[in-house]
Amino acid sequence: MSVPIKIGVSSCLLGEHVRYDGGHKHDRYITDTLGKYFTFVPVCPEVGCGLPIPREAMRLEGDPANPRLMTGRSRVDLTDQMLAFCATRVRELEEEDLCGFIFKKDSPSSGLFRVKVYNNGAAAKSGSGLFAAAVARRFPLLPMDEEGRLNDPFIRENFIERVFSYRRWKDFLATGPTLGRLVEFHTAHKLLMMAHSPEIYRTMGTLVAHGRELPEQELFRSYEEQFMKGLALHATTKKNTNVLHHIMGYFKQQLSHDEKAELLVVIGQYHDHLVPLVVPLTLLRHYVVKYDQQYLKGQVYLSPHPAELMLRNHV
Repeated sequence: MSVPIKIGVSSCLLGEHVRYDGGHKHDRYITDTLGKYFTFVPVCPEVGCGLPIPREAMRLEGDPANPRLMTGRSRVDLTDQMLAFCATRVRELEEEDLCGFIFKKDSPSSGLFRVKVYNNGAAAKSGSGLFAAAVARRFPLLPMDEEGRLNDPFIRENFIERVFSYRRWKDFLATGPTLGRLVEFHTAHKLLMMAHSPEIYRTMGTLVAHGRELPEQELFRSYEEQFMKGLALHATTKKNTNVLHHIMGYFKQQLSHDEKAELLVVIGQYHDHLVPLVVPLTLLRHYVVKYDQQYLKGQVYLSPHPAELMLRNHV
């Protein structure tokens, strides 16, 4: 990557003592593991909008689509104060070149999914925190999730893969984009997109093929939308298996009978959830080097993120 990969993070997840009780929710995976690859832009909406530490607990109330932010005991409505901060901070974040955002789950300001909204004393997990909702509206293609959901290895892999992919796309835009270079970018991401959505990959291909018929900025904007939309769909075992067989086809003239048999067994074991994706990929990467397969050397799918993150090691 040509520039640092910046992601927004709820400040309490970085160990900052900004919660209503003066505590934090330090997430070691974020700081100790992701911190080796990402630069963090911390945000605490409560402190940012002028509330003290410690402070009275708050909750969302009313219409889940347009909730009010209320203090629990004194019944002070902080909605307008928080929304004013959200509008300002979101504009500032436009200058940060973010490639992702990790929010604090369940927070009335920063929870992204299933935040409790109270109505007539009953709570329904049907809302989003006011700040998280503002970020999602302003940056609809930005990879974003909650720290709690990142404990799921499939969600974690998808989120981090999208962050690295968005950085590659932003680097493409920043270094003199042309239709010819878009063709190169599209080619390099072919197998990665096939693992997420063959249908959207075909749509992207049609877009590139008719690229000369569109103004460049419209072409790049449409491609970015399809690119990030496709990556947001999870790569499945079935789609990955199809991609692995596709890669194997590039070696049909070089592999010996025993090598083919071994590879088919390993791909079958992955398909049957007996080994993680990293196992057949390691063998295929060996053949890419051994037989100097230039096309595959350029495929992002084989190494879409640092191996040290161990994202393809789950079954």
